[in-house]
Amino acid sequence: MYDGEAIWSKVDDYFVDRLVNEDDALVAARESSARTVMPQADVSPTQGAFLSVVARIAGARRVLEFGTLAGYSTIWLARAVGPAGRVVTFEIDPATAVVAEENLRRAGVADRVELVVGPALESVRALVEASVEPFDLVFIDADKPSNPAYLEAAVALSRPGTVIIGDNVVRNGAVADPDSSDPRVHGTWGLIDMLGQDDRIEATALQTVGVKGWDGFAIGVVR
Repeated sequence: MYDGEAIWSKVDDYFVDRLVNEDDALVAARESSARTVMPQADVSPTQGAFLSVVARIAGARRVLEFGTLAGYSTIWLARAVGPAGRVVTFEIDPATAVVAEENLRRAGVADRVELVVGPALESVRALVEASVEPFDLVFIDADKPSNPAYLEAAVALSRPGTVIIGDNVVRNGAVADPDSSDPRVHGTWGLIDMLGQDDRIEATALQTVGVKGWDGFAIGVVR
């Protein structure tokens, strides 16, 4: 019998073995996700490497991240921006932020990461009000009902050429269910609709399969 999820995971293992340089600090961060408010919700190794590659292609030196968790994706992004770069990341749960801080120090990137604890919407609005320097890449991976508000703030903190990535936009196909009552799906609809209707952004979305199951990314660039 065909077991799609088993094959997806096997293929992910193949790519990780040959393409992904996941060192001890990244492994420790991924495993420590069990101690966070959302265990095993971090991106996969291949997805972390994808974020790093996109950040490097974009020449990103300033990155904004919605949703830190154990800091796994944060480490990938912090390494991509380099020693002179900066990552600002939002985490709502104080205990989870402690786990992330441990991982960032272990990975040697704590000096280039600003971890802001508190509701992401409040934190990002403070950045908008302060008129901070624009970001080169924004990764949206926090509570999904707030996705539209996060995207609007991301655009306000962007410049032409800024890359915006939204995670978990497929949700095992639920995004295509017009009768869904899931607020996470509704937040995803809002994100996709805004990306498609806002002529400040050129965007698309890609479905993914692997150890994280069936999901996907939305990715866009500010015109």
